[in-house]
Amino acid sequence: MTTVLEEFRLQSRFCADFGSPFMSELLARGADDIEVGGATARLIDGWPGNPRVDAVSLRWAGALHAAVLTGRDAALAAEYPDSRSDWSMDRVWPHARAVLQRETAWVRDFMRSPPQTNETGRSTGLACGFMWLAERAPQPFHLLELGASAGLNLNWDRFAYAYPPWRRAGVAGPFMPTEVRGGEPPAWRDITIASRAACDQNPLDAANADDRLRLRSYIWADQTARLERLNAALDLARQTGFKVDKADAAAWTRQKLAGDLPPGTTVIYHSVFLQYPPRDVREAITDAIAEAGSRTAPGKRLAWLRFEPEGIVGGPHGSARYVLHAVVWDAGRRSDVTLAEVDPHGRHLTWLG
Repeated sequence: MTTVLEEFRLQSRFCADFGSPFMSELLARGADDIEVGGATARLIDGWPGNPRVDAVSLRWAGALHAAVLTGRDAALAAEYPDSRSDWSMDRVWPHARAVLQRETAWVRDFMRSPPQTNETGRSTGLACGFMWLAERAPQPFHLLELGASAGLNLNWDRFAYAYPPWRRAGVAGPFMPTEVRGGEPPAWRDITIASRAACDQNPLDAANADDRLRLRSYIWADQTARLERLNAALDLARQTGFKVDKADAAAWTRQKLAGDLPPGTTVIYHSVFLQYPPRDVREAITDAIAEAGSRTAPGKRLAWLRFEPEGIVGGPHGSARYVLHAVVWDAGRRSDVTLAEVDPHGRHLTWLG
């Protein structure tokens, strides 16, 4: 099992690869602090779970960002990228270390909850999948999102997209800057959505100040455009008022797909979710969807859109690629297609379909 120190080092390299030098350097300092037995070492001593699965380093960094966003430590906030673009880790780290030493109980309490990122940048990939479905599946659509956090991506059709053919007048939602490469995705078309529902083991409420803070704190502090998108998506979610059900994904899926499917197309979808549940839960979700697919009838289709690591959706085990994969059942017949290679943060997308 990966140690906490190893997890900090791994996540530091991952953040560098995904365009966050601030997080890379901060986690490297945290790793150094663990090695010398500093405040970070005391905070994570005896961590009860798997450090990599639990993303301990991101919980730790989220606590520091929360201290900045709430003004809990003005000196730290003054040195963070939120306040100055010319940040220096040599200036940041002494203040961060002071927070860890002084606010040990508060940081430890913050770290009890798993990270929540609800990455709206993935919505371009999801929207590509919905546009692909709209060309070949009956409407209306019935949306069911798994692992939805605060349910921000339930509003994907209300977002603004950088992809030129999709630019629409009067769209007030957050702007998604995803660069589209490769082939040409389907044209944008307005679709009829009859219902929207979502579940999460620990759902957050876009109208709750503490939940909004938790989501904002997990945005990497030097990626201010991501934070702006999140804030806009949170405002939109408050306006639309959709609530995410607190539920086990497998049980919720079985319940939602029980009985006859409604006319149109029922779409189960998720983004970077399926790698986290235990194998038995993933298998139960798969079985519930496949069983419902076997009961589809003319005019009542079922689709499964998956924005996930390739190895999770049947590709080579350990593949580093993330893909958008679609499974469609029509009158009991199943078809599969990989539609796009996607960046896990939604920075770019290569259309394959």
